[in-house]
Amino acid sequence: MTNLPEISIALQTNKPLQEYARIASSVEDYGFDRITVYNDLLYQPAWYPLMIMAQATETIRLGVSAVNPFTSHPVNIAGNIALLDEVSKGRAYLGIARGAWLDFLALDHPNPISAVKDAIVAVKHLLAQDKSELYSNHFPLKGGDVFRWTILRADVPILLGTWGLKLISKCLGNFEEVKLGGTANPEVTKYYHNKIVELAKSANLDKIPQIVAGAVCVVDKESEVAKAHARKEVALYLPVIAHLDPTLKIRASVLVNLEASAAEFNFEEAGSFISDEMLRKFSFSGTSEDVIRQTISLLDSGTFRVEFGTPHGLDSENGINLLGTKVLPAVREHIDDHWK
Repeated sequence: MTNLPEISIALQTNKPLQEYARIASSVEDYGFDRITVYNDLLYQPAWYPLMIMAQATETIRLGVSAVNPFTSHPVNIAGNIALLDEVSKGRAYLGIARGAWLDFLALDHPNPISAVKDAIVAVKHLLAQDKSELYSNHFPLKGGDVFRWTILRADVPILLGTWGLKLISKCLGNFEEVKLGGTANPEVTKYYHNKIVELAKSANLDKIPQIVAGAVCVVDKESEVAKAHARKEVALYLPVIAHLDPTLKIRASVLVNLEASAAEFNFEEAGSFISDEMLRKFSFSGTSEDVIRQTISLLDSGTFRVEFGTPHGLDSENGINLLGTKVLPAVREHIDDHWK
């Protein structure tokens, strides 16, 4: 992994399959460091879109953020990431998380923190083609056999998607990055950076995991138009994220009203409760200049990678174009001035 901060684009899997190659090629041509594909429940599974994008690109790193071990066993996770790594010639990374919206499947694991840790260990064991038995409370492997094809890399980088310090602590030493999904708040990324540094030092780790901040992104030439659209997008997940951000100060009455509207799927009304200040903490939104300032603020707070999430703009193609031609060059200049 590079020591310089990175900028990435994240996509939702709700597109016609023939579009993924064009999008990935465009993102690579702009010079982004990575392209991430969500693996959200009830959307297209991420693996096939990622395979298409791997074949359409040459240098950009790509990965899933994130899979969970409750809807997919670690043997399937390891097999899929090994194939993606092979197709991309060693450019893949793997995001693992507890998962969201699992109540739809009536999945309620009694010990999710321990299970996620065991899943990561099992994936690493399988990628290493280790024939020894793996003792585990959740995902034991009998041993004696391995994947029956050549695995390109045993050390595919792991990203842990979580806001939970307990899960971070439990999995220390088994991942390279932590993604705080749904935030553009430099106060919270600085808070988690400091906490992770403390945990890593207590565990005597040689390498401190990096922070990734990713959130809804809507960039447009018209700031207020972009922000109005972002409010509706943010209203979908803000009722959850607001409870996870330890630095957030929000009036209880505002959160109650927002949650009530979101529960009725009235996201336009829910968005009306989101102030400009709150919107800046949970999205990248406004003009290119607005997003440049937000991104630089995050990088200066200790964020290693900033990820611009879907929908990118009022129109996804135009949004990615503005990010690639306006935002990325300005941020690269800041990185060159402060990190090189």
